[in-house]
Amino acid sequence: MKQGRLGAPIGRRPVGQGWRVFLWLAAAFNFMVGALGMFSPAADVDARLIGLFVFAFGLVFFQAARDPERLAPVLWAGVVAKLGAVALLAPQAFGAGGTLLVAGAIGLDALFAFGLLAFLLARGKDS
Repeated sequence: MKQGRLGAPIGRRPVGQGWRVFLWLAAAFNFMVGALGMFSPAADVDARLIGLFVFAFGLVFFQAARDPERLAPVLWAGVVAKLGAVALLAPQAFGAGGTLLVAGAIGLDALFAFGLLAFLLARGKDS
């Protein structure tokens, strides 16, 4: 791939608007879930810390939505985090003590994980 000023690659395939919207939605989801975790009156310190990390991943998705061509490789961390959350929480969410709200959140995490994976694999070597 050709290099432009300051070593920036030239000629990458542009990212479609649909993918940008997908990344904005992932950011909004993480902001909402993270804020709820951080500011819930019933949350202990561990839950607040997890909420902070979820919110921080929202910042990653927010930045990637603004410049997906450049920041696509960072989204691999999002795939790992979302698949990890699904693997760890799905048994509880869909078990006897699970709630519809938690099951829905885990379902959305799975949807975002596979969407991020599809985006990255479609980008090929650029990601």
